[in-house]
Amino acid sequence: MTTEPVAAEAGRDFIRDIVQADLSSSKHSRIVTRFPPEPNGYLHIGHAKSIALNFGIAQEFAGKCHLRFDDTNPTKEEQEYIDSIQADVHWLGYDWGTDLYYASDYFDRLYDWAEGLIKAGNAYVDDQSQEEIRVNRGTLTEPGKNSPFRDRPVDENLDLFRRMKAGEFPNGTRVLRAKIDMAAGNINLRDPVLYRILHAEHPRTGTKWSIYPSYDYAHGQSDAIEGITHSICTLEFEDHRPLYEWLLDKLPVPSKPRQYEFARLNLTYTLLSKRVLTQLVRDGHVSAWDDPRMPTIAGLKRRGVPPAAVREFVKRIGVAKANSVVDVGMLEFCIREHLNKSAQRRMAVLRPLKVVIENYPEGQVEELEAVNHPDDPAAGTRKISFGRELYIERDDFMENPPKKFFRLSPGNEVRLRYAYFVKCTGVIKNDAGDVVELRCTYDPATKGGNAPDGRKVKATMHWLSAKDSVPAEIRVYNQLFSNPSPSAANFAADLNPESLEVLHDARIEPSVAADNSGEVMQFERQGYFVRDKDSAPGRPVFNRTIGLRDTFAKEVGGKG
Repeated sequence: MTTEPVAAEAGRDFIRDIVQADLSSSKHSRIVTRFPPEPNGYLHIGHAKSIALNFGIAQEFAGKCHLRFDDTNPTKEEQEYIDSIQADVHWLGYDWGTDLYYASDYFDRLYDWAEGLIKAGNAYVDDQSQEEIRVNRGTLTEPGKNSPFRDRPVDENLDLFRRMKAGEFPNGTRVLRAKIDMAAGNINLRDPVLYRILHAEHPRTGTKWSIYPSYDYAHGQSDAIEGITHSICTLEFEDHRPLYEWLLDKLPVPSKPRQYEFARLNLTYTLLSKRVLTQLVRDGHVSAWDDPRMPTIAGLKRRGVPPAAVREFVKRIGVAKANSVVDVGMLEFCIREHLNKSAQRRMAVLRPLKVVIENYPEGQVEELEAVNHPDDPAAGTRKISFGRELYIERDDFMENPPKKFFRLSPGNEVRLRYAYFVKCTGVIKNDAGDVVELRCTYDPATKGGNAPDGRKVKATMHWLSAKDSVPAEIRVYNQLFSNPSPSAANFAADLNPESLEVLHDARIEPSVAADNSGEVMQFERQGYFVRDKDSAPGRPVFNRTIGLRDTFAKEVGGKG
């Protein structure tokens, strides 16, 4: 699979400062980072921040970054997620080379080390139920209570643990816990669970195991086995660091990685909880994990967001120690900024209204020249057909316009992009009183959009030939949530009922319909659009990537 090349751009943040200091002091001769996703869902924009940080640091400091799947819970993990995660990392422009690993690669060694903890008196088998363990763990203000099984003899613990491994006991009947301190101020040190019984087939190890390690136990030891120098986590793992270090100190690990925490990404109008994202898919609020309304990397890709725009966004928000909420407008700005430079221009009419130019010769068709990009002469030009019957945007006409409406209305003259001045002379309605067609006249002397007598018009409108344009389905996506701070507990109440509008009767240029490149285009005055995978022969489907902020007005002198 090809990977988009990413230029190394050294940034300035506290983690990079730490890395630089460690290299300068010879604490490390080579930096090794890792990105360790759990394959129980698709990656989202928050993961993009972690990916860019871990792979970016490795790249900037001539080190390497591992991709390691934390596959310690076979009941929630699927090959689909593993495949999607690899595809997403590649799409963002990063590559792990030969350094692809799984926590399950280390199950045998992790088990042996767990036996070592038991033999040293640092772990025990607990028969309490999950609820009893939770209650006896205590609170932030009250210490926990020792398990009645905490002082089991080592031989008994070893025997029970080996029988747990052999599959003798049902799920939930026993766990292996570290023996640390039930009165510790940090709840994570109150005898955390290291192994639980789980009779489930694992995608990679099959039915070999009936017990699986916890994330806290597997993670740090996997880092140590792989020689990770800087284990970079989001801020919620800060309270887990003492346990991370306790385990490294108690076990015969081959290296001693150090954990560092940074603030996770939070966006307005967005929820990044994997539980919520999973429920959105399962409950049918969205079509799939790659629905363009989803904040998943797959959703961004399907929506037409360029990976370079995501990387630029991550770079701009920076790496901080304190959590904050980023306005989604910053992401949108990065997307627009990139696409404005790269996307070729085309015309599309999303909500067509037919126009008949009564003084234009019947049967005559002329080819007009249109630029592909106003700021890039090398992009060249294309031909578009002009004839007697056209389509314009329905919103560009009002029969009884307000004072500052400068687009088409009875008796008003406007410019058609690349074509002529036209004036509305008549309105045709159906039995219900709806406007279904306009009658207009054109001025042949204004070809190219300028009047030789110097008269001006206040609006320039896009259009398409009724004869040559191609029908298309256009999907206009908006924010999935209407609340800038949606509730994870009751997210369904904050869903935006207008997050998707499907336009079945849109019209596009023939060149757009024929383009299967997957490149994002700017539909002038409408926004940026990309062909969707649902496109079928004779019926192209396009997704709106993002709308414009009146870019067209700057290019052609106002949209009215």
